[in-house]
Amino acid sequence: QVLNHGLPLEVMLAAMAVAHDFFRLSPEEKAKLYSDDPAKKMRLSTSFNVRKETVHNWRDYLRLHCHPLEQFVPEWPANPPPFRDVMSTYCKEVRQLGFRLYAMISESLGLEQDYIKKVLGEQEQHMAVNFYPKCPSPELTYGLPAHTDPNALTILMMDEQVAGLQVLKEGRWIAVNPRPNALVINLGDQLQALSNGRYKSVWHRAVVNSDRPRMSIASFLCPCNSVKLGPAEKLIGEKSPAVYRNYTYDEYYKKFWSRNLDQEHCLELFRT
Repeated sequence: QVLNHGLPLEVMLAAMAVAHDFFRLSPEEKAKLYSDDPAKKMRLSTSFNVRKETVHNWRDYLRLHCHPLEQFVPEWPANPPPFRDVMSTYCKEVRQLGFRLYAMISESLGLEQDYIKKVLGEQEQHMAVNFYPKCPSPELTYGLPAHTDPNALTILMMDEQVAGLQVLKEGRWIAVNPRPNALVINLGDQLQALSNGRYKSVWHRAVVNSDRPRMSIASFLCPCNSVKLGPAEKLIGEKSPAVYRNYTYDEYYKKFWSRNLDQEHCLELFRT
C-alpha cells in the first residue's frame, strides 16, 4: 500500500462516492449496459468471464477503457450525471502515479528511469469498478478467485470500511487491511517478464462476506498491444539467461482471456 502518492483525497472520495451511486441505479438502468463480451470497451458484467466459467464469482463490475479519455468517455455511463467528469479526473491522476512508480521500479532494476514507460509504448488504461454484494454463503464462492493481473501495473482503491483483498505470501493467504487514504499497488505479469523474474506478479483474490457489500476501483496500466515485450536486455547475461521469450501484449492478453482465471500462471506459457 502506498501513502503520499499525490492523488488528492477529494478526487479519491468523489470517485468512490460516484461508484456507489452507479451501483444504486435501478436494475433496469444498469441492464442497458450489460454485456458478457470481453472485447467491448465499456460494459457492465458479472463474475469474470461467464462464457468460460463453470463456477461464477460473487461480483458485479463496470469495465471501462480510459485512454485516450476523449475517445472513450462519450461511451461511459451518463448516469449518475457526475460520473464521467469525476472518473475522468481520477483516471488522469492514477495514470500519472503509475508513471511515477514505473520510474522508481526502473531505477531499482538498474535501468534508465524512463525505461519501463518507453518500452511499454503508448499504454492503454482500463478500469474495473467492482461491487461485491452481501453473499448468503460466502464459504461457497469468491468475489474473484486467485489470479495474477495480465497487465503491467494495477492501482487499487479499496473500500476502507470492508476488507476483502488477500495476497499469497510464502504459501499463505494474507488479508490486506485497508489503510486510510492508501492505494494498493499490484505488480502485473508484464513487470515480472520485463524484470526477468526479479519482480513477481502477485497472486491475489477477493473474498466476500454475508454482512456488508464492498466496493473497489481497480485501474490497470496496459502495454501497447503491438510492442514487443520480454526481459530487458540489460538484465540478461550468462549468469541470468532470459526466463521468458519475446511476445506482443495482444498475444498475451488473448491467451489470458482464453483460459480460466485461476489456472496456472499465464506467463508459464511464455517461458523460453
